[in-house]
Amino acid sequence: MTQPRNALGEMPLPLFNTDEAAGQAPLPSGRLPSYIADHRKRLRARFMDGGAQAMPDYELLELVLFRAIPRQDVKPLARELLDSFGDFNGVVTAPATRLSEIKGIGPSVICELKIIEAAAQRLSRARVMQRHVVSSWNQLLDYCHTTMAHRDTEQFRVLFLDRKNVLIADEAQASGTVDHVPVYPREVVKRALELNASALILVHNHPSGDPTPSQADIAMTRQIENAAQALSITLHDHLIIGKSRELSFREQGLL
Repeated sequence: MTQPRNALGEMPLPLFNTDEAAGQAPLPSGRLPSYIADHRKRLRARFMDGGAQAMPDYELLELVLFRAIPRQDVKPLARELLDSFGDFNGVVTAPATRLSEIKGIGPSVICELKIIEAAAQRLSRARVMQRHVVSSWNQLLDYCHTTMAHRDTEQFRVLFLDRKNVLIADEAQASGTVDHVPVYPREVVKRALELNASALILVHNHPSGDPTPSQADIAMTRQIENAAQALSITLHDHLIIGKSRELSFREQGLL
């Protein structure tokens, strides 16, 4: 049986968003059932009145899903995402390929989550760029965790400082596998010279969650330190970012 067309020969648009999973359908008019509409209204009001601090992760995630899935009860999907990825941060930073494995997650949801991830990283970065590193150390650690803690592969970044220890550049030098990332000391020092940097802070993550340095981490750090010293560039620290904590080579006496 063919679908009816209008006077222009056009077929009617579907009522469902392409991201919507099987669940509560909208009413024939396209309106939400009243209990879902009222729930969304109450949740938005609570957020505006009390902010994110007043909401558990699943409710904050619901607010995000409202935009991508406008005509469905998204509470079950929010809980499934949290069960799969642990917490709000884990959901937002999860790779798109893994998100797409969850039933009901399509391009619209993934786009909303990745916009939030990008916004969080830019906000954190704005708090540390062109700032004196010592006076903004906690913000720097927050930025490193926001950018790297939930990655499922290793990434190596270099923070470049001027002679007043102001952060002038933050660059990802390399990415690797779950337990290895290739780093070339000569390239790190070469880039420091190009930026006229006087000091460096190395940062990389451990996807395992444990920031304990490996022997390869220690050896690589010494190679970069030696190459930097030869050109009067100071290596201030090497930070390893785990899931919930970081390790400082300087604090551990490894530098």
